[in-house]
Amino acid sequence: MPRFEPHPERRPALVSGASSGIGTATAYALAELGHPVALGARRVEECEAIAEKIRAEGGEAFAHYLDVSSTDSVDAFVEASEDALGATEIVVSGAGDMDFSLVHEMDAERFEFQVNVHLNGTQRLARRVLPGMIERKRGDFVVIGSDCADVPRPRMGAYVAAKTGLEALVVQLRMELEGTGVRASTVRPGPTQTGAGMTSPAEVVGPLLADWERWGFARHPYFLRASDIAAAAATVVSVPRGAHIVLVEVQPEAPLRKEDK
Repeated sequence: MPRFEPHPERRPALVSGASSGIGTATAYALAELGHPVALGARRVEECEAIAEKIRAEGGEAFAHYLDVSSTDSVDAFVEASEDALGATEIVVSGAGDMDFSLVHEMDAERFEFQVNVHLNGTQRLARRVLPGMIERKRGDFVVIGSDCADVPRPRMGAYVAAKTGLEALVVQLRMELEGTGVRASTVRPGPTQTGAGMTSPAEVVGPLLADWERWGFARHPYFLRASDIAAAAATVVSVPRGAHIVLVEVQPEAPLRKEDK
């Protein structure tokens, strides 16, 4: 006799930051597994286009405006998504961006915004969806972390602090949720090719990469794809109940060495 009831056949999923990058790839990956997907981001037009593509391929998707820095927006997104798709079974919290700077040169408002989006935004989602999951005695709450939480890098502004706090938050959640049937997990990407931070000018990125190389963070030029992180998130939520993948770190495989002659 199984120790846990299996996952229900229908598992609606909420994805924050779904308008691009890892969020978009995760929405596609979950839809391919048959999950109804709610896509949320400030760029709601992009979310709707993605949702339309999912629907055209036979999936079920819903798009709605979401600004995770606003409690009212998070509440409205979750309410609308659950009205459209049903009670939330899966959350993938991935909203955020990068804003490069030396810590002491970053405006306090820019620093605060990064923390508000990455860390506070995830807590807003947790506050809204976890009570229902606890009541149903099941659910997956997955957070997209960063390997810089484990090994900080210079010139990342508030991003390192925000992601470090975020990963600590998930560890705390895991302890608080133990025995409820709800699983809190972190997917920790290494260097990933997305749009995050790509608008930074050369005079910002140049010193950043030089410092990374000096500190040994640029071992090779290969980057992960957003789909690699999405595959990890899909794996975490697909594990049968009774097992809990608490942390997955994904790093890019290095290019093959040239044979010595």
